[in-house]
Amino acid sequence: MRTFKYLLTLVGVLGGLSSVASAQTPIKLGVLADMSGIFSDIGGMGAYEATRMAVEDFNKLPGADKFKVEVIAADAQNKPDIARGIARKWFDTEGVDALVDLPTSAISLAIAPLAQELNKVALFTASGTSDLTGKACTPNSVHWTYDTWALSHGTADAITKSGGKSWFFITADFALGHSLERDASAVVGANGGKVVGSVKHPSDSNDFASYLLQAQASRADIIALANAGGDTIKAIKQASEFGIIQGGQKLAGMLLFISDIHSLGLKTAQGLQLTTAFYWDLNEKTRSFGERFAAANKGRYPSMNQAGAYSAALAYLKAVAKVGSPKDGAAVVKAMREAGTFEDPLFGRTSLRQDGRVVHDMMLVQVKTPAESTKPFDYYKIISTIPGAEAFRPLKEGDCPLVK
Repeated sequence: MRTFKYLLTLVGVLGGLSSVASAQTPIKLGVLADMSGIFSDIGGMGAYEATRMAVEDFNKLPGADKFKVEVIAADAQNKPDIARGIARKWFDTEGVDALVDLPTSAISLAIAPLAQELNKVALFTASGTSDLTGKACTPNSVHWTYDTWALSHGTADAITKSGGKSWFFITADFALGHSLERDASAVVGANGGKVVGSVKHPSDSNDFASYLLQAQASRADIIALANAGGDTIKAIKQASEFGIIQGGQKLAGMLLFISDIHSLGLKTAQGLQLTTAFYWDLNEKTRSFGERFAAANKGRYPSMNQAGAYSAALAYLKAVAKVGSPKDGAAVVKAMREAGTFEDPLFGRTSLRQDGRVVHDMMLVQVKTPAESTKPFDYYKIISTIPGAEAFRPLKEGDCPLVK
C-alpha cells in the first residue's frame, strides 16, 4: 500500500493576541482527495488550495475572530477502504470536523454513513453519483458541484435532441460510471433515442482500443464516455488516433473538466460539448477567483471540483459561525440549509435541499477551436444556462429517506 500521505496544515490564527487565540473555538477541515492518481488534476492539491482560500476569506468576515480554522490533507488513493480508514482516524483521534472533496463515488458512498454515525460533516465536492442525494442521503452530508443526473440531463438531452439518437457507452466499472450510464440512458430513451450497446472498463485503464473498436462496430451515432479524469483523456486521445470522429461518429464526454481539456489540447478537444457547474471566465467574480487560484497553482485554473471545494468550505464555515461550534455536524448542515437561497461568489444563486443536494445553475458549453481561444484556459463557449430548478433531479424523485 502506498504510504503517500501528508498533512499540509493551515492554521488560521484569527486574532493577534495569544490570549484571544486560546479562547477561540477550533474548526478542523480535512481535504481527502486524489493527490497522485488519475483524478489529481481535477481535485488534488488544487482542492486543498481552494479550501485554504475559503478559510482566508472566512477569516475576513465579522465574527470570524471567534474561531481558529485548520486544514489538513491526505491522499485517498481512490480506494474506499483506505479513504474510510483515514476519515475514521481523522474523526476519532485528530479532531477533524468536516471532510472536503472525497474523490470517486465509491469513496463517498463509504464515507456518508461514517459521517452520520459520528455526527461529522461530509462535503462531497468531487463525487458524481446521484445516489448520494437519493437512497444514500444522510443529514450529515452535502453534495456540491454536480451529479450524474445533472450531467446526463445537460449533455445527453442536448445531444439527443440535436440528432444523436443511437448511443454506445464506454463505462468505468465503478459507482460513478454506472450512475452516469444509468442516468444518461434514461435521458436518451426519454428523447426517443436508443442505447445500442455498452462495455465496462476498469479504472485507470491504459488501452481503450478494444472498447473503442466495439463502439465503432456498433455504428452508434454517439460514443458516450461514462468515465472521468485520466480515463476520459486517454479514451478521447485514442479515439482521435483511430479516426472515429472522421468516420462520422461523435464522442460525448459525460464528465469532463477544464483540466481534461487542457491536457487534451484544443486541437483534439475542439467541438466537444459538456455540462459544467463552473467556468472561471464566466463573470468578474469567477475571473477574480480563477486568477487568484492560478497564481497559487503554477498557472492552472480551477476545475469545477476545486471551485466546489472553495464554496462548500466557505458555506460550511459560515454555518459553523451561526451555530457557534462544529461539534454537532447535523446541526451545522441544518444551518447551511436554513440559510435559504444565497448568492455564492462562484455558483450564483445557490441553496441546499433536505436531501443534501446543493442547487445552482449548470451550463452546457462547447470547447473552442484553437483560433477562438485568446488567452490561457480560454476554452469554453457557453451554449445555454440550465436553471438550478431544472438542472437537478426533482426532490421527490430521489427516494431520499429524509424527504417525506
